[in-house]
Amino acid sequence: MPNIEKRTFSLPSDQMSFIDAKVQAGDYASASEVVRAGLRALKERDAAVERWLLEEVAPVYDAMKADPSRGVSIDSAFGDVRARHAERVKARP
Repeated sequence: MPNIEKRTFSLPSDQMSFIDAKVQAGDYASASEVVRAGLRALKERDAAVERWLLEEVAPVYDAMKADPSRGVSIDSAFGDVRARHAERVKARP
């Protein structure tokens, strides 16, 4: 088991209530377990964002920088969005 260090944190009452509810429901054995699960989820989300930036955003940025003619004007992009929105509004019952 890793070294355990004790810390004290102040949380808003709604977050404390959420933690207490998770423990009372039996989802977790203690408030510390809830916080650890939240930190693991935060680490996973940060890692997913980092992967997305490196694997998807950076290559597209590099490609656009190498060949700016691939880009679409903002007017064209928003025109497409507005047209799609208008079609969806028409299709509503």
